[in-house]
Amino acid sequence: MIVVHHLNNSRSQRILWLLEELGLNYEIKRYERDPKTMLAPASLREVHPLGKSPVITDDALTLAESGAIVEYLVERCGEGNLAPASGTVERLRYTYWLHYAEGSAMPLLVMKLVFDNFGLGNSGAANEFVAPQIQLHFDYIESELRKNTWFVGEEFTAADIQMSFPLEAVAAQVGLDANHPRFKGFLERIHARPAYQRALERGGTYELLS
Repeated sequence: MIVVHHLNNSRSQRILWLLEELGLNYEIKRYERDPKTMLAPASLREVHPLGKSPVITDDALTLAESGAIVEYLVERCGEGNLAPASGTVERLRYTYWLHYAEGSAMPLLVMKLVFDNFGLGNSGAANEFVAPQIQLHFDYIESELRKNTWFVGEEFTAADIQMSFPLEAVAAQVGLDANHPRFKGFLERIHARPAYQRALERGGTYELLS
């Protein structure tokens, strides 16, 4: 049985969503952030040494990192769904967006969050580097979504699930305006998916959406 070690208001929400899209049975073990530090509890280190979420266990296997979990679940249980065929241009785009989500998008958002939390939101580094870079990526994502309905093409894939967290985070932190209708449309489409809604019901409050 797959067990999702689920931290509230975290990347693990999209793993619940992926499992719902795949129609798999799974269990949830819940963890709550410290209300002052917003860090994960020490008990998560008993599952994985870094004490981060998401982490899944599947019998003897323990696996962390969103991208690795997505690839594992799609390859093991997807039966050809949610990923383009190997060796295609679409598969390369799929792999790109799987890595872009955490490799390019999230570091900027984490920097903004840290600067804001330490009262440095109007510092030189925040205004001269972080904000312009976030806007650059914001515009890049909008331009890419003009090409297709989803990130890889006209078919929904697990890359869209992987991209959901940074897009929801930037929408919550920075906000959306009339210049980014495709960005907004993507969020509306994913939030309307029945599997996404089932994952919210099982995962509990997800404050990125509030």
